[in-house]
Amino acid sequence: MMNEKLNQVEAYAKEEMAGDYSGHDYDHIDRVVNMVLKLLTYEPANGEIALTAAYLHDVFDDKLCADPVSKKQLVQEKLVSFGYDEMEIDAVFAIIERMSFANNIDEKQELSKEGKIVQDADRLDSIGAIGIARAFAYGATHQTKMFDPKLRPRTNLSRAEYRDVKESTTINHFYEKLFLVADEMNTRTAQRIAYERKVYMKRFVEEFKDEWNEL
Repeated sequence: MMNEKLNQVEAYAKEEMAGDYSGHDYDHIDRVVNMVLKLLTYEPANGEIALTAAYLHDVFDDKLCADPVSKKQLVQEKLVSFGYDEMEIDAVFAIIERMSFANNIDEKQELSKEGKIVQDADRLDSIGAIGIARAFAYGATHQTKMFDPKLRPRTNLSRAEYRDVKESTTINHFYEKLFLVADEMNTRTAQRIAYERKVYMKRFVEEFKDEWNEL
């Protein structure tokens, strides 16, 4: 399914995300792309649009990028230079800007077929064994405590509150996001995978708390 346009997008994404240590590095991108390819075998959709969004979905994310507006403009210019037309770029950006958990807190966003596939692939990488590792990597880079029994998981969060990670803990993040997204997959294939990964995460959190309480 790869073509010259996608090869250029892949190289650009690899360059942009190479220095990340928060769990959003190119290895994460590569896993999301591979999951998109898997889901596309069950869910017919425009593979080029889905894969382009998968490669670029973190490049101008506001939690990772100091100036997301300027970065988005640069990405748009890159896509034009790679041969994407205006409708294709709009379709890719609509996915990226609507797919994140944070952007669906205050109001649920409508996604295209391609967007639902990319959202599922990205969310699947946030749960299970790799999701656990990524959660602690992100927490460490943002000086978030691993656990504090006195801090209960937050509920009914606004987008701004959710993004304030220093008001929570990494273990609370499982309750505030990861267990939730495991139940919100769009495609049947992703739902099946998510169920197994959620069971694994729940066992991990229970074991973590048991060991913590033995200290």
